[in-house]
Amino acid sequence: MDASPTPDRFVSFAVGQSATMTRTVLDMDIVLFATITGDANPVHLDEEAGTRAGFGGRIAHGALTAGFVSATMAMQLPGPGAVYLSQSVRFLRPVRIGDTITTRVEIVEVNAVKRELRLATECRNQAGKRVLDGEAVVLMPKGS
Repeated sequence: MDASPTPDRFVSFAVGQSATMTRTVLDMDIVLFATITGDANPVHLDEEAGTRAGFGGRIAHGALTAGFVSATMAMQLPGPGAVYLSQSVRFLRPVRIGDTITTRVEIVEVNAVKRELRLATECRNQAGKRVLDGEAVVLMPKGS
């Protein structure tokens, strides 16, 4: 779905509209996320630490997975120009290197007066199991 506005068209948003994005988590993603954020928790970077913590090995940062929600909103729905205002999130299962994560956002409320959208958000792994769910509020792009 291409919900991004262009200068020559008006974009309207409606409850029930949704978009998805899929990405496979790579070792490099986790290492770069740790480097950029400074979150070098050993459960993300050391196989043994992840095993000792009860995860059976290294796991991705929860915030990295939440970042997939941000990317889906920025690039798909509502699209470029949207401003991320808030997010509530629950991390339900660990995400591992090699997992393919599909992120889905769905509009559950449109507030045209405030130019805000409330979206249900979720991420599922390649087995279809939810690894994250939550809700986000975004400011709609200008021209919508």
